[in-house]
Amino acid sequence: MRNRRRRSRAVVALATAALLCGGALTACDAQGGNSGAPGGESAHGKPSPKPTPAWDTSPRSLAAVGDSITRGFDACSVLSDCPEASWATGTDSEVDSLATRLLGKTRAASHSWNHAKTGARMEDLDGQIQAAAAERPELVTVMTGANDACRSSAAAMTPVGEFRADFEQALRTLRRELPKAQVYVASVPDLKRLWSQGRTNPLGKQVWKLGICSSMLADPDDLNSAATERRDSVQDRVVAYNKVLEDVCAKDRRCRYDGGAVFDYRFDGDQLSHWDWFHPSKNGQSRLAEIAYRQVTSRKPMA
Repeated sequence: MRNRRRRSRAVVALATAALLCGGALTACDAQGGNSGAPGGESAHGKPSPKPTPAWDTSPRSLAAVGDSITRGFDACSVLSDCPEASWATGTDSEVDSLATRLLGKTRAASHSWNHAKTGARMEDLDGQIQAAAAERPELVTVMTGANDACRSSAAAMTPVGEFRADFEQALRTLRRELPKAQVYVASVPDLKRLWSQGRTNPLGKQVWKLGICSSMLADPDDLNSAATERRDSVQDRVVAYNKVLEDVCAKDRRCRYDGGAVFDYRFDGDQLSHWDWFHPSKNGQSRLAEIAYRQVTSRKPMA
């Protein structure tokens, strides 16, 4: 009798299991429970979908924020913006902007926007990003920080802590408005190299007297210890700003810093505006577009 009862209980257990698994085959496997199929495949033999990569190498719209460089200042005429020559969103074929390279000429005309402003500093970035977010771009380019170092004097430069706080706030705004937008952050250019290149041109030095980046460019031929120390302090501040850009961007999986590519680029006379010998010429704007395109279309960040 005991053996019969044991067999009866076993039959009932098997029947119950068959009913449960028969109604939901995907919930049971040879190992029991809800464990997945071997090799990352579903019970139907199809591979599990791959996660969407954090960085899309072919965004379909672009908004640019930043300062005079992104506005194409002095690329076409003296002391004036020339947005058509902008490295980010320009339409000039000589520049071949990032927007044109990514989107094509026709789409770039309707799906790229330039919210940069000549004279802007990092504290202005939050407002620019708010304006850019209204366009719902898939990629936002950021190039700012030069004006934080280019002040009336070295003492007037933006403190590094404030620079960091302003950049963090701008990225928080971006993430609130556009959680999935990608961000390309260009490093601040090597201002000391721009001084060393431009100081050989008499016309450029006359324009510098109008107040362009006085902290670096004032008294360009003065090589005494005080002037050298002043320029070195500006250079050190630019390096510190770039470290902030790198550190803050690294905390956002959809943010890509250029690894110092713009800072490291060896700009020469051909890449400098012949109106002020400081801002990029059309040739220089094209080099910036080229650097950005390589960074944005690379599957992994470039060193």
